[in-house]
Amino acid sequence: GLRVLEALAASGLRSVRFALEVPGLGAVVASDCSLRATELMARNVARNGVGGLVTPRLADARMLMYQSKAQREPFDVIDLDPYGSPTPFLDAAVQAVSEGGESWGGLLGTPPNPPQAPLNPDLPGLLCVTCTDMAVMAGNSAETCYSKYGAVSLKGKFCHEMALRIVLHSLDLRANCYQRFVVPLLSVSADFYVRVFVRVFTGQAKVKASASKQALVFHCMGCGTHHLQHLGRATSHGSGDHVSPSSSFKYSAATGPPVGPTCEFCQQRHQVGGPVWAEPLHDPTFVEGVLAALERSPGRFSTEPRMRGMLSVIAEELSDVPLYYTLDGLSSTIRSNTPSLLQLRSALLHAGFRVSLSHACRNAVKTDAPPAVLWDIMRCWAKLHPVKRERLPDSSPAARILSVEPTLQASFALHEDANPSSRKRGLKRFPENPEAFWGPKARAKPG
Repeated sequence: GLRVLEALAASGLRSVRFALEVPGLGAVVASDCSLRATELMARNVARNGVGGLVTPRLADARMLMYQSKAQREPFDVIDLDPYGSPTPFLDAAVQAVSEGGESWGGLLGTPPNPPQAPLNPDLPGLLCVTCTDMAVMAGNSAETCYSKYGAVSLKGKFCHEMALRIVLHSLDLRANCYQRFVVPLLSVSADFYVRVFVRVFTGQAKVKASASKQALVFHCMGCGTHHLQHLGRATSHGSGDHVSPSSSFKYSAATGPPVGPTCEFCQQRHQVGGPVWAEPLHDPTFVEGVLAALERSPGRFSTEPRMRGMLSVIAEELSDVPLYYTLDGLSSTIRSNTPSLLQLRSALLHAGFRVSLSHACRNAVKTDAPPAVLWDIMRCWAKLHPVKRERLPDSSPAARILSVEPTLQASFALHEDANPSSRKRGLKRFPENPEAFWGPKARAKPG
């Protein structure tokens, strides 16, 4: 009985697939503001025999969603996949999507920070958003990113994950205006776009925690070290059954900053980006449920190998560690040759820290080790593979980092947990582009 809205449907392909492939739907509204697109949708709906489920609509997507809110007929699932940025539609979407629930076949588990009001188990409140303006969110146009998403993007090695966190920040910020907040289920950076799946809840008490979920990013322009500064702080000051969850936390401004005027490792200046979403990007229970669904239906999807590979890497990611470093970024900073993935992972594991890959970058190093430990490991690597110090300018990040003796003696011997499970199984984690010059084409012209 779910009501689904594809707000920018074009030819209606996705709406037809919803009707043909998703069991139990009540209705699908396929909307577009182009008369030609609406006529094509009607033909495609009739050709596929789904006229009983899919209704083409000639309408402005924003007005359609605002009307559904005014008429108290929210959509259970809203899918936004525009050309470029979805930001013009986000304000309407966070109001028009129904209240988040606890259904979806038991895949989701208990949401973090659940709302105070009882949840309706029949309403998923699912919002699916795609962004294809990656250049804006990856730091090429920081001022444009702020005007669209309310956050300053940075051109760092972690830009693809930061793009996901900018989108989630923008969604939560708009939802907060209406005493609502978002809980991410799955956040994917793939090819030339990002796509996030979030549930939307209502709860004035829980909205107060939103500031503590956002953070500024301090990024060193020399060595690439990054630090996060949360905007708010949630402090527990009570416990027990008689204390309601809303009264057991005190919310206040955070203290900081986490860095000095210059980087402690290379003495270069910091760039400030954000705010970005600083909480987990995925719901682990939901990800495991999707993987289990793939196992139950082998061969159903032609892209199954890629889905299984990407979801497996996502399931292995450290959920409590925002952003990442890269192998080539660390080694190029100190002008050394690059250690293998297993060597660097082994050094971090031997030092007692956690480490994982990231689905957003092939050679990412996501770890809870502080930057001082990372640079100590790279100093130890430089001792084993000497760098020509005489060629390094004294003021360069490499010279300043290598001039300090490491306090940690790193071991690059292979650790038993260094090779991640997805890599051992040979899953298709980072597929190559299918053809040359592959990616988004030019925007369609009227007529």
